[in-house]
Amino acid sequence: MNGLPSVEKAILVFSRFPGIGRKSAQRMIHFLLRHEGVEIQPFIDALEALRERVGFCTRCHNLAEGTRCWVCMDPDRLSSLLCVLEEPVDLMAIEKAGIFRGRYHVLGGRLNPLHGIGPDQLHLESLRIRLQEGDVEELVIATNPTVEGEATAHYVAQMAQPFVAKITRLAYGLPMGGELEYLDESTLFQAMEGRRRF
Repeated sequence: MNGLPSVEKAILVFSRFPGIGRKSAQRMIHFLLRHEGVEIQPFIDALEALRERVGFCTRCHNLAEGTRCWVCMDPDRLSSLLCVLEEPVDLMAIEKAGIFRGRYHVLGGRLNPLHGIGPDQLHLESLRIRLQEGDVEELVIATNPTVEGEATAHYVAQMAQPFVAKITRLAYGLPMGGELEYLDESTLFQAMEGRRRF
């Protein structure tokens, strides 16, 4: 925007978010500036809290406000059931559906050699250590049904075979090329209930 470099800079920053284009970014900026900018301070406070308080769980790599996340600190969770996911947003989707009472392990992405993401860039070593502890009886692999997600699932399954008796995969019925965070609770429920041996 000519003559408004601060607005233009904010639009460029907002449009870097996934799923947000230039027009959506402009609407967000105008919303924040309406009513003499009263919406800006709560937004700034929320971002500051994210930066200062939120990190990653030292055990499962989920988002946490401390060294351990709320799932790892829950004594009612089944330690014998472990679900492997790509990202914390996938964990949030499954938790929202209320269908899983086990524990999680977030890989922090998926294998993608074309983009330089190999096993060393994911939280696979900490997963191996958890599995070697011997508490896990069933490993549920819940990577996204994409080419990279499938490759990651196969890698995890091969790595886990010496340590876990039962390895399952979320049932198909999830759309190929889809992402867990965008699925409704019913689809997630059917996929979790219909999981199969890997």
